[in-house]
Amino acid sequence: MGNVESSCYENHLSRFLPEEKTDIDEVFDTLSGLDGSGGLKTGKATRKAVTLAMLKARVQEALPEQMTFRLYSGMKSVDLTGKSSGSSEQIVKEQFIIFMSALLKGNVEEKSSIIMRMISSTEGPVKGKQIEEFTEDVITSVVHVLSYRNLLMGWNLGKTQDPTSGVKVLASQLLSELKLEDGKKLAGPPLMDTMCDQSTIANWVFQVPQISTFLSVIIRQGLLVLHSLPDQANDIVNLVPKCKGIKGSGFVSLLDIPSIIYINSHLPSELQHKWRLLFSSRVHGESFSQLCGQIINKGPCILVLKDLDGYIFGGFASESWEVKPQFQGDNRCFLFSISPSLMVHTYTGYNDHYMYLNHGQQTIPNGLGMGGQHDYFGLWIDSNYGKGHSKAKPRCTTYNSPQLSANENFTLDAMEVWAVGDLPESAVIKGKKSILDTDPEAQALLEMTGKSRQSDGLREQIEEDDDN
Repeated sequence: MGNVESSCYENHLSRFLPEEKTDIDEVFDTLSGLDGSGGLKTGKATRKAVTLAMLKARVQEALPEQMTFRLYSGMKSVDLTGKSSGSSEQIVKEQFIIFMSALLKGNVEEKSSIIMRMISSTEGPVKGKQIEEFTEDVITSVVHVLSYRNLLMGWNLGKTQDPTSGVKVLASQLLSELKLEDGKKLAGPPLMDTMCDQSTIANWVFQVPQISTFLSVIIRQGLLVLHSLPDQANDIVNLVPKCKGIKGSGFVSLLDIPSIIYINSHLPSELQHKWRLLFSSRVHGESFSQLCGQIINKGPCILVLKDLDGYIFGGFASESWEVKPQFQGDNRCFLFSISPSLMVHTYTGYNDHYMYLNHGQQTIPNGLGMGGQHDYFGLWIDSNYGKGHSKAKPRCTTYNSPQLSANENFTLDAMEVWAVGDLPESAVIKGKKSILDTDPEAQALLEMTGKSRQSDGLREQIEEDDDN
């Protein structure tokens, strides 16, 4: 290796801590010896090297075969000028380390150079269709390897929706940030045949940090390299929150793993480590008083709704819900859609109509709403449980969201609510009492409407440290 190339390699190597270097050395040594024949002959000796077959033997079933080949193509693309290994089918240690350095610790230019060859092993620009296939492979591989390594943090693929559709809608969302040099966005059919160069990919990787995060998880967990060091634990927690409260066999979430990952990434960082099921209409019953009893005073939470047309959407409430005639919450709240498209809609600054919850009143609306205004909410669930609306002509004023449901006025098929982050201290004190216990007036009002005592016997017990 010449002085220039040696200096470049040393720069990449210096990015790793001593314990990281040791781990990488051990993984490469294991890789290169898996079939007993790894080695690249030079004029003096045989150097250790890795083939595609060795890489597959290391990964086994942890990653889909197509992703293993993409990793191999990325490693193989590392050009060690002046060395025969540059065009060899075997990967030498310098290539392996530079690949790790570029994707795990590099800048967008370094990452995009490797990603280009992971998208296509052929030199030159890549087609939009190839980028789409790569993105879907990346998301599929993340879900696969997390499940294979038992790192879904309490989520169960059997208790969430099949991720196939979620992979495609998340890929579509991430690809919506792909832009040409003139700033033109590429989406839908026009993207498929468009040729994209490395600068386009570099800009995309910069705009969409999930790509780097996903690749980091694939490499670390797929190859079991740098996977047990402290920062890896944080990567997983920030990617997939710990799931609590889904004991039993009857519950199946409206969400899939890709949508959970995407929605969680938009939460305040201090709330991304844990989700806890508070309410499911299929578990707790289709009752507005039940809904209120389960979500009052439980801290920030996520509402997920499905209408009879199959649209799935919801909102993030940044503060505990309270029953009162005033709007509540703050500008961290947002609305989102999951199906048929995945998108988060944040506050506009136009007004402060973030959250609203009321019932038992004769002169103002009774129900739960987010965004917009009375009788014209971006998301509304009527106190006569089962009916709601999502009005936006053309957008909700508070969140700039479009109509989230298939029809402006919708019938609710199912609903679930997840508390996010740690349970607030106030909930520990008051959590074992329902709103009917703490507010006798509310109980009397519910009795007048014929909804008294529906929550008796179904009150949630505070089990903050329960395990699934």
